[in-house]
Amino acid sequence: MKLLMIEDNKSVSEMMQMFFQKEGWDVSFAYDGIEAVNMFNEDPDSWDMITLDLNLPKKDGMEVAKEIRSKSKAVPIIMLTARDSDSDQVLGFEMGADDYVTKPFSPITLVARIKALQRRAHNEQQAAADDEKSADNEYQIATKHFKLNTNTREAYLDDKLIPDLTPKEFELLKTLAQKPRQVFSREQLLELVWDYEYYGDERTVDAHVKKLRQKIERVGPQVIQTVWGVGYKFDDSEVDSK
Repeated sequence: MKLLMIEDNKSVSEMMQMFFQKEGWDVSFAYDGIEAVNMFNEDPDSWDMITLDLNLPKKDGMEVAKEIRSKSKAVPIIMLTARDSDSDQVLGFEMGADDYVTKPFSPITLVARIKALQRRAHNEQQAAADDEKSADNEYQIATKHFKLNTNTREAYLDDKLIPDLTPKEFELLKTLAQKPRQVFSREQLLELVWDYEYYGDERTVDAHVKKLRQKIERVGPQVIQTVWGVGYKFDDSEVDSK
């Protein structure tokens, strides 16, 4: 795996380098935002994973994430930051992050999160390859008001396209919609969507659900419901077509 670690604290980079080398990963380091963007742009398709500190000199980590996403929709990005508010997490996901790790962190935990995200990315690529065998107009999930096509990565509510879904938002929506009215706990969603069994932060789920709901509400009624004290479910049975 070819990994780019964007981190201005060289002591953190040096510590993580030992763990990355133990995994046999090919790791490069960037120490400010401008250097990071330049390194990534040299060959955007060559990177398998990005870890990105938010507090960078010369160019803010949020802007770096946005620029990376403009070149590659697929490369997984894990944000590393001392910021711990929900608003920072939501903004990070909005800029294109796939996961969020709060400093200080255990090197073992970060390695585990990278492995989990790598497995998930591989599974998504395999699923996309399998979907190419089906016709573009075939909907793999269809309920009364909702349709989802895993080949085109599009979802519709009453025939209106839900706009601008990120890969993780699409996977989250697919997971919920595959089993309408079944309640999923946050822990279950972390394992199913992010492939994290023990290392996930439940706020990651909440932040993605919040952004997904905002996009759904741009085209129609809300179909992702909160089951207080438990988690979330997909239910379009009460939706009235307009």
